Amino acid sequence: MSELAYDPWSPEFVADPYPVFEWLRAERPVFFHEPTGQWVISRYEDVDALLRDRRLGRSYLHIAGHEEFGQEPEADFLKPFWDLIRAGMLDVEPPTHTRLRRLVSKAFTSRMVEGLRPTIRRLAGELAEALVDKGGGDLLAEVAEPLPVNVIAEMLGVPVEDRPLLRPWSADICGMYELNPPEEAQRTAVRAAVEFSDYLRALARTRRDEPRDDLITALTQVVDEGDRLTEDELIGTCVLLLNAGHEATVNATGNGWWSLFRNPGELERLSADPSLIPTAVEELLRYDTPAPMFERWVLQNITVAGVDIPRGAEVALQFASANRDPEVFADPGRLDLSRDPNPHITFGLGIHYCLGAPLARIELAESFGALLRLAPALRPSAEPAWKPGYVLRGLESLPVEC
Repeated sequence: MSELAYDPWSPEFVADPYPVFEWLRAERPVFFHEPTGQWVISRYEDVDALLRDRRLGRSYLHIAGHEEFGQEPEADFLKPFWDLIRAGMLDVEPPTHTRLRRLVSKAFTSRMVEGLRPTIRRLAGELAEALVDKGGGDLLAEVAEPLPVNVIAEMLGVPVEDRPLLRPWSADICGMYELNPPEEAQRTAVRAAVEFSDYLRALARTRRDEPRDDLITALTQVVDEGDRLTEDELIGTCVLLLNAGHEATVNATGNGWWSLFRNPGELERLSADPSLIPTAVEELLRYDTPAPMFERWVLQNITVAGVDIPRGAEVALQFASANRDPEVFADPGRLDLSRDPNPHITFGLGIHYCLGAPLARIELAESFGALLRLAPALRPSAEPAWKPGYVLRGLESLPVEC
């Protein structure tokens, strides 16, 4: 095997990247991947350290222009997309990131998230029951996808009749996060960004005039020492919550069930003891990570595992590999639903740690719980196919019988 085995566009690699990661951790824990122009980092220790290292960032635009970092200027047609994304906190750095996270955290509170649990439980139960009534179907399309999008829509205050718009917008926008997306995907993302922004802008203005008990209203009203979100920041935050909270949760559900089906002993164990659900969720997130890679820009020269990486470079932090590192996880290729401790890094670390992690954990726990309770004989009816993307890695569908 060689570094060439790392091929994020290969269907075989996407379907099972773990043998390649095992070799990379042992032989090439840091190497430059010419096709993506990224330094690939695969060991837990290094990924953990770099996520916390302020010499790296999600963006470099707070300290330098594209040309200084050796990057091509962004195409003019992409401006609406990047204006939207950079109005949220995902692709910005302190002090802007610090300010946005502080303001959003005042509205998106742990109390609000926990208060959604009864709604999440009800929705999960309804979706699971509908699947059982049909005798099966596509678990992704009929349970995994509608649950988080309806939860986020409920949380934001999106009217029921408008909710079918959200999933297509989210999927189209997230197409930009894959490696070297084709121009067609970029233009599709721009169109979705414009449509979603226009929709949310109108909804936010309505909520300012007619407040309700929802997150959009709360975001319009949040104030901290006289500071508040601009309208663009509010829109960017709402889009981030949908995209980050939806795509990864869908993939985590599908990947998790496929992992259980391939490990029937653990599935039987979980079915017999639902009290394992909290640790099972953590283990499923570790075992087959739904967002296996995150990128960072090198803002100052660094050295990783003895390899010098210059300012202006981009690193590809392999979460999926780190989560299978035997230096941290005993027998990492084994699914162990009672694994404890389980310091997986699926939600990231450092200042960009996923703000929606508590909500994702509740959604996954209630979704798995509902299906285990209402569909005890759930089983796959066909071998699923993986979607072509690697950055957001998940199944195309998951046909099941009840």
